Amino acid sequence: LPTSVVTEFFIVGFPGLQPKYYSLMAAFLLCIYIAVITGNSLIVVLFRSLQKPMYIIMLSLSLSDIGFCTVALPKVISRYWFNDGYIGFYVCLFQRQLIHYFGTLNSLIMMIMALDRYLAICYPLRYPVLMTNRTMRLLIGFSWVTAMIAPTISLMQTMKLPFCGPNTIIHCFCDSLSMNQLACADATLTNLISYAVAMFVLLVPLSFIIFSYLSILVSVLRIANTQGRMKAFSTCLTIIAIYYVPRFVVYTTSNIPNAQMNSSQKIALVMFYSLLPPVVNPFIYCIRIKEIRQFFIKWCVHRNRIVSRSLTISK
Repeated sequence: LPTSVVTEFFIVGFPGLQPKYYSLMAAFLLCIYIAVITGNSLIVVLFRSLQKPMYIIMLSLSLSDIGFCTVALPKVISRYWFNDGYIGFYVCLFQRQLIHYFGTLNSLIMMIMALDRYLAICYPLRYPVLMTNRTMRLLIGFSWVTAMIAPTISLMQTMKLPFCGPNTIIHCFCDSLSMNQLACADATLTNLISYAVAMFVLLVPLSFIIFSYLSILVSVLRIANTQGRMKAFSTCLTIIAIYYVPRFVVYTTSNIPNAQMNSSQKIALVMFYSLLPPVVNPFIYCIRIKEIRQFFIKWCVHRNRIVSRSLTISK
């Protein structure tokens, strides 16, 4: 690592937010964090005993969402609640690595989810052979490992830069764009490499997701009613609108001259695509599925019976 006089960074959060709203913002982010942990932990508890490829995907996605929010939110909550926005240099690098790691992992998991749905709907007779639990575990395990490659490439480029002056990160957490802007050297090449890596991580899974859902749509046009067609189409649009489009806008505008958003707009968009999916994923992928709703109801009934028996015995 080049010689650096910067030993810590200061996380600003949302620029322009007045101090009188700090506690409100901290409470809001804490509620988001609790909702993510609660909803996705419930999915982990419910699905750990279910043995189907789709449930393995959902379990992995929930663990990834929990990991991302645990890395991203506590520090910015501390910044607003206790005015503790300082983060060590290497801790910031570590947070940056995990932020991009979980982002990459989510993209790969959604690609695997699209593959699973594509095989299930377009090749229903061959699906049990093509997509077994073992195959799904291998795909998910491969994703958890390979998701580290892209962030590491970008991190290695950032670590070549000297940091000797500004240490204020205009963001809610450490990320590649915010850190590269603080370098005391020309970071153009580093930004281009980070952008190329980010586009590869986004566009390759997105291309396959679009292909798979278009294939699904063609299949359901032949066999399903209007409701079934709209469900397949709306799922694809939801994934693209919430996860991929905002990311593409942020990375592209940050690397195109005269197309950059201001800091507040960029941070708001980043927080939108970073926090909304972990909050709504349990509903999008789980609550809408009839089999899962039935399992959840049975689980709640079983828990209530256990509690009732415990109360009866205690009396």
